[in-house]
Amino acid sequence: MRGILSLAGYIPTHRLDRKDVAAVFGNGGGKGTRAVAGHDEDTTTMGVEAARLAMRGRSIEHLALLFSTASPAYADKTNATAIHAALGRPSNEPAWDFGGGARSAIGAFGFALSSMPPTLLVTADRRDGLATSADEVGGGDGAAAILVGEGSDDLPAICVQRGGAAATDEFIDRWRVPGATRSKQWEEKFGEQRYSALARDAYGRALAAAGWNADSVDKVIVTGMHARAAKAVGAKVSGGRDVLVDDLAATVGQTGGTHGLLLLVATLESLVGTAGGTKIMLVNLADGADVVALETTDAIATYRPARPISEQVAMTRQLPYGKFLAWRQMVTLEPPRRPEPGRVSATAAWRSEDWKFGFVGSRDRSSGAMHLPPARVSRIGGAVDDMEKVSMADAKGTIVTFTIDRMAYSPSPPIAFAIVDFDGGGRFPVELTDCGPEQVAIGGRVEMTFRRLFTQDDIHDYFWKARLLPAGA
Repeated sequence: MRGILSLAGYIPTHRLDRKDVAAVFGNGGGKGTRAVAGHDEDTTTMGVEAARLAMRGRSIEHLALLFSTASPAYADKTNATAIHAALGRPSNEPAWDFGGGARSAIGAFGFALSSMPPTLLVTADRRDGLATSADEVGGGDGAAAILVGEGSDDLPAICVQRGGAAATDEFIDRWRVPGATRSKQWEEKFGEQRYSALARDAYGRALAAAGWNADSVDKVIVTGMHARAAKAVGAKVSGGRDVLVDDLAATVGQTGGTHGLLLLVATLESLVGTAGGTKIMLVNLADGADVVALETTDAIATYRPARPISEQVAMTRQLPYGKFLAWRQMVTLEPPRRPEPGRVSATAAWRSEDWKFGFVGSRDRSSGAMHLPPARVSRIGGAVDDMEKVSMADAKGTIVTFTIDRMAYSPSPPIAFAIVDFDGGGRFPVELTDCGPEQVAIGGRVEMTFRRLFTQDDIHDYFWKARLLPAGA
């Protein structure tokens, strides 16, 4: 039975309190918070985090990787290849970018559900807008990853598609030309009218394709970057029943084309431990309407998500509005009084791909000595070229000493550097992220996270940093 085998979302740690916007400018803002990607995060790194969680503990011999985003880190260059490398996938597997519009993610999901090989769909978006705008305060950053394929005894499908429908129309609602940092939007009433008509049509046909009636649906997800239209469509298709899922607007914000699949992840995670048979309708509004009818299987009862959305929503670090504007390059701060780093060497990066993207070290077969970065000559016994590769991306470690560097170059100083001893062997000096200097302590526990060190000559230098784990982890 082909269906969803595993899935996960990723929500950045930083949160912008919307009321801080009005405190600075005197207008805008609102209630709640929005998720903000760190200064060292982009859609590729967020996609890696979601994909790692979705694949944790799941073994798939061969798959196709699709990456969908409306805010790619690169144009021309394929972004999916960095995710493929960070996951340590073999070179005989394809990795493709899948469009750049707000409708691309839901289209890629439909493709994954119908394609033959196992498919890992990764989607991520970073929402920007002018200061005080609805896009800035109502948007959010995040990622989702969904593994689709034929279920097995070891990896059963937890949710399957029962039907679906799409309605397409060419009309101007939201647009952004290449290179622009903000979207523009037409008058809201017009968009609401078009989306409402298209959604009603697609929803009715999706119900018919699934063989369901409206009253049999248990959960309804409605999302789109046109907030007014999404609210109107939600009220219409729910028929006044309490079936609409939380859209995470108050805590995360609307994450663009990613949001529908992020809400699907949160919905299925909320059903873990229940019997199968929950009927879900996913409605996505973007240049038309796409509706997917899904039903959980009995395997949802024993499914265990790696890190549920609900936990990530609760793990927050408040971000001052001024720093948010600086990270988004909407204000220019005085740069560090240090030379900027040089451009990454393409040949050197390729030669060390396993280490740089996969965080793969080497272990001496005779002595068991762990080497980070990988080495040809063992530090114990001196064995030469007798090493096995060891992936350390999911390893946890302990801080044995650290320093707070206020002099080194960083787009968001100061930098916290730590010497980390990894569980099972290996020691490595690593930069910490998503924390303040006051949070770092000897004995602190960390995990690894894929980040962007810097960008020079428009080349992103991706590598791994360490992130503090909650106490007791």
